[in-house]
Amino acid sequence: MDADQANAWKKEGNLALQEKKFQDAVNCYTEAIKLDASNHIFYSNRSAAYASLGQYQKALDDANKTVELKPDWPKGYSRVGAALAFLKRYEEAITAYENGLKLDPNNDQLVSGLKEVEKEISAGQSPMMNPFADPAALDKLRANPSTRAYLDQPDFMAMFDMAKGNQQLMTQFMNDPRFINAMGVLLGINLSAGTSSGPGPQSEPKTTTTSSNQPSSTAKSSNKDQGKTTDTSNLTDEQRKASEEKELGNIAYKKKDFEVAIAHYTKAIEYDPNNVTFYTNRGAVHFEKGDYDACIDDCRKGIEIGRECRAEFKFIGKAFARIANAYVKMEKYEDALTNFEKSLSEHRSQDVVKKYNEVKKLMQEIEKKAYVNPEISLEEKTKGNEAFQKGKYPEAIKHYTEAIKRNPDDGKLYSNRAACYVKLAEFSLGLKDCDECIRLDPTFIKGHLRKGNILLALKENAKAAVSFSKALELDPDNAEARDGYHRSSAVNETDPKKRAEAAMQDPEVRNILSDPAMRLILEQMQNDPQAAREHLRNPDIASKLQKLIDCGILGVR
Repeated sequence: MDADQANAWKKEGNLALQEKKFQDAVNCYTEAIKLDASNHIFYSNRSAAYASLGQYQKALDDANKTVELKPDWPKGYSRVGAALAFLKRYEEAITAYENGLKLDPNNDQLVSGLKEVEKEISAGQSPMMNPFADPAALDKLRANPSTRAYLDQPDFMAMFDMAKGNQQLMTQFMNDPRFINAMGVLLGINLSAGTSSGPGPQSEPKTTTTSSNQPSSTAKSSNKDQGKTTDTSNLTDEQRKASEEKELGNIAYKKKDFEVAIAHYTKAIEYDPNNVTFYTNRGAVHFEKGDYDACIDDCRKGIEIGRECRAEFKFIGKAFARIANAYVKMEKYEDALTNFEKSLSEHRSQDVVKKYNEVKKLMQEIEKKAYVNPEISLEEKTKGNEAFQKGKYPEAIKHYTEAIKRNPDDGKLYSNRAACYVKLAEFSLGLKDCDECIRLDPTFIKGHLRKGNILLALKENAKAAVSFSKALELDPDNAEARDGYHRSSAVNETDPKKRAEAAMQDPEVRNILSDPAMRLILEQMQNDPQAAREHLRNPDIASKLQKLIDCGILGVR
């Protein structure tokens, strides 16, 4: 009995959600949960309602409860990912979406959500990645003399663990100099000075002077301050000669005299074999020559030397990034991604983040194109049609989704899937599919009709009228289009304000009203009705005026 009452509350909540009465929806789902707290769908739906209200933390709490109750349900992870994305916790959102895709790799909501989060990150709109969550974070702090002692201090380790678990807590520890210093080491920047320790990976060798604060008798000292311009009087004779050779190599590189540049960088390595920069610079020359294997070999050698000498993380990261760029040129994209990831684990650079996302997107496009097969798409479409006729809408969605992947340019497939979403009351997803259908095939009347009906269900009468109007332009005798247009316009007929709102949804009307010449004509007609006669002699102006009369913008007395 309780289960029946709970489902009744759920239906009330679904209806309120469709009508955009989000608080009412939350109340209904809460009543359902009181009667049956073990039903994961109730929490999932309430999560959606909270998200619509902008209460994203509550949406996340309900989404996490959904996953807890039903860990094998992909949609739960979609709810978690969406809530985390709204909270701008993008890293965690990506993890949630990826966990869901492990259960259902073809789930459209999860794939779409993941792409949106990755788009936010690539656009530079995401917050700083959590450096304390890096698996190598403790090793980096232990390797740096200025932070090594912190690891023996219980209060610092408590801060570390809290920041690692929740990035939002990092702001609480910003008044502790140890925390600031540790963050700077993990990010590869000097936070106490407020300046970056160096730019990201570049294809051209840096024209900076390699130095050390003191003459080096060990490998470690020659790497301590690589890339910084200091007084060369502190260098050993060998290091000074190496620096001079590097500068000559840089000059030759800029002149594109690559063989001479290689000779100078090789000589620099002979004088100071423990400097990462010399290897990566020579690797850059090989890269420009198109000798990508030699570039990779030099950079790997530089990384090996850098590890031994405890070079700064940014130099190691730069070497990994150069290897990744070489693999991109060789079209070995998997290897490129692996090395971009290694670069980011050493030193986070926005340039590397951008390149990483570009390669990932390129790989997805390649996989997508390789997957296209119109024949299999038709088979999946047929299976989807059969499932739809039997009322098995989730199964139909699965087949239509596969058909779309096999033939993504067929707009009719999106229309079919939209019909399934409507049956499941997932109107936002249905509307999205209709828009894609219309984009791919603007002359497919069913796409406009389906969009109009969805908008009617969402009480968006003005927008629905525009969709049905588009359908009537394609087929003036279409009964469904006429009926839909009359239904969507019925409310507006007795309400001038709503009728005007409906008219403004029409792009043609907006263009007419934004035309300076037409605004001047309308102003003249308002002040001098006789001016209308003159303007109506112009067929183009007469047509535009008639459009405004038909939609109720312009009254006729």
